[in-house]
Amino acid sequence: MDSTSQSEFDYLFKLLMIGDTGVGKSSLLLSFASDAFEDLSPTIGVDFKVKFVSIGGKKLKLAIWDTAGQERFRTLTSSYYRGAQGIIMVYDVTRRETFTNLSEVWAKEIDLYATNQDCIKMLVGNKVDKVTLLSFVG
Repeated sequence: MDSTSQSEFDYLFKLLMIGDTGVGKSSLLLSFASDAFEDLSPTIGVDFKVKFVSIGGKKLKLAIWDTAGQERFRTLTSSYYRGAQGIIMVYDVTRRETFTNLSEVWAKEIDLYATNQDCIKMLVGNKVDKVTLLSFVG
């Protein structure tokens, strides 16, 4: 790393977003990285965004990989688990199967492909703005 790139940030973190298709991974990433929000079409393969943040006087570079949730793209995304320091598991609070799939599908992928034993895993329930009172009844 040369002195120019060294001064841009103190730490680099690779983060991976996973979860079923349509749970809002891309919208969350766009909102976080670009301070914008919009409904997006499904991700094909993998998307990537960079966000710089400062914490405790240190500059962090977050390299965030947004994976496609469709099963047909999973073989493409397996290599993106390698070296990830954080994995964000996203589900749609209005669709129970997306939560169930975190343990039945996505956790198994993490066990299979993640290479960093100290990887931090975060669970994010998305689309809380879509929840109605009927969701909680019965």
